[in-house]
Parts: sequence; C-alpha cells; structure tokens
Amino acid sequence: MQTTSAADIEAVLDESGPDYEEFSYEAATGGTRADVYMVTLVYQGNEYEVVVKFEPPGDDRFAVEPKLHEYVADRTSIPIPRILVFKQEPERSVPPYFVTERVRGDNLADQYGAMDQTHWERVIEQVGTIMGDLHSEIAFEAFGRLMLYDGRITIRNWRGNWREYFADLTRSHIDRLGGTPFEGMQSRARDAIEDTLSLVPEDGMPRLVHDDMQPTNLLCMLDEPDPITAVLDWQDTLAAHRDYQLAQSEFLYIDSTFDDPQVCERLREQLYEGYRTHTEFDPGETYERTKPVYQLSTLLWRMTGFDDAFAEDDLGRARAEFQYRQQFDRLLAELPR
Repeated sequence: MQTTSAADIEAVLDESGPDYEEFSYEAATGGTRADVYMVTLVYQGNEYEVVVKFEPPGDDRFAVEPKLHEYVADRTSIPIPRILVFKQEPERSVPPYFVTERVRGDNLADQYGAMDQTHWERVIEQVGTIMGDLHSEIAFEAFGRLMLYDGRITIRNWRGNWREYFADLTRSHIDRLGGTPFEGMQSRARDAIEDTLSLVPEDGMPRLVHDDMQPTNLLCMLDEPDPITAVLDWQDTLAAHRDYQLAQSEFLYIDSTFDDPQVCERLREQLYEGYRTHTEFDPGETYERTKPVYQLSTLLWRMTGFDDAFAEDDLGRARAEFQYRQQFDRLLAELPR
C-alpha cells in the first residue's frame, strides 16, 4: 500500500474542494485494499465530512468504481455513497483519486458484539433485498470482470460460458494460496474444485455481482428499520451468475458466523425473503448442489487475503486460521459426491 501524507490530502482538497479553513483526516478501517481516508474539513465555520480514496499501485480497475457508483445509483435503490469528485489525471502530484460523501453508520463487522437476533434478521433481509435489486435491474451479455474503457463499463477477458469463467476465477484463488498459511491445502482444494466443476451451469444471465460484499464493506445503523446505510468498495465487480453471489452471501453472513442449524435456516429464509422483493428465487436442487462449490471458492478467496487482514502479532490471527481450516474441511465434506 502506498504511503499517504497530510500533503496528499491537502493537495486533493486544494484541487477539488472548497476554500476550507482547516482539515483533519484518519485512515479508514475495515479491510479495503486501497488507501481510503475519512476527512473532516471546516468551511465557513461548519464541519463537513468526506471520504478520499486513492488508486492503489498497479490497480488498472480503479476508474470503474466511481463509474459504478453512478451507474448503480441511477438504476437501483441500493444505498451507495455519492461521488463528489473523480480525478483520473490529477493536476497535483498525487495518485488518481475520487471523493465521496461521508455516509452515516459503522462497518458491520465491528458491530457484531452489539447485535441481537432482530438486528441480524434486519441486516440479512436487507442484504437479500440489495442483491435482488442489483440482479433484477442490471445484466450483461457475457461473464467477466468489469472494467472501464473509453468512459464505458465493459468486461475484460469476457466469457460466454459461466462454468469456464468460474473455474478460472477459482483456480486463480488456489494459485494465490502459495506463500500463505494455507499453501499446504492447495492440492486438496484443486482436486475438490476439479471434481465438482461439472455441477456448475454453463449458461445463465450474467448479472452485476459485487464480489467483495462482505461485512466490512457494509455501513450500518443497527436500530434503523433498514440498517444498511451504504455498500462500499465496488472495485471488485463481476458479470456473474446470480446463484454465485447468493451462495457467497449465505457463507459470509450466515454459515461462517452461526453454528446453530435452526438459526442458520431462519436467517437463510430472511435472506431469500429480501431477495424475492425484487425477483423470483427458488433454492431448488441445482442451487443446493452448487452452493458448497461456490462457497468453497469464496472461502479460498478469503484465505488469499489472510496475511493482509491479520498482522503477525494479531491476537485473532490464530483463531481465524483455525476457523478457516474448519470451514474448509466442512465444505469439502458437503460437496456432492
């Protein structure tokens, strides 16, 4: 990650902001891979808060994120921060950046300890509603990673076959396990995926999928009827099969968080109920058979970011590694034979 100084934030404000009197800033928390900063500035005696996000080194997809904010906001009711400024070629000596409004709420993962059953039901139902809204309104002609080309959203290395694209995506996760604490699991993961790829459908309508919609990328105010106030970090976005994101969300919000089967089933129904407010969905045999395959791919993706998420001396590191290994064994056991 690049090093951002007060001078970089000052350059952004001088180039794009009002004639402020003073400012302060702090780095955002929550697992984002880019340099993101919460900035408070004083203008005409009043305080205003914005978020500044800089392009990480080597990221050729950065420009698609501010475009997607506008694209999604125009087509859905999904809560997404409004883009205030986007500079692909700043006049000052700073990386490309964009500035968004500061949305009320705290990252969901930091609020787990304060959540009761009602909170979880509301959050998970709204997660379903957000996915249903996204999948019902936006579709593409092929599968692949979204890019920006000549000012238009396009698909890089597009595929007409979902199974082929999903296979490549998951194999890349497995390759990236090298050098992580899970390197020794690569062979088992590769065999499991290759043995079950035939269960993944080849066709389907490519839908817009936020491929990083984990709890750290949701802002929430738990006591609100609709607690999710913003969905963040749209740089990892795919044209993908809708079942992939549904299964992924079940894993991220339910199966990796709760052990009680009855609690899991109740929350699963909340997820489906929210999804059905926008589009029909029946978790039939095909979905149930492919779900553990999609969830294994999701877990492998999470494993690739383990070292970035947990410092060497992080007290939660050993616990998280143990949990990931448990989840890996469980999902392998759940794969259809």
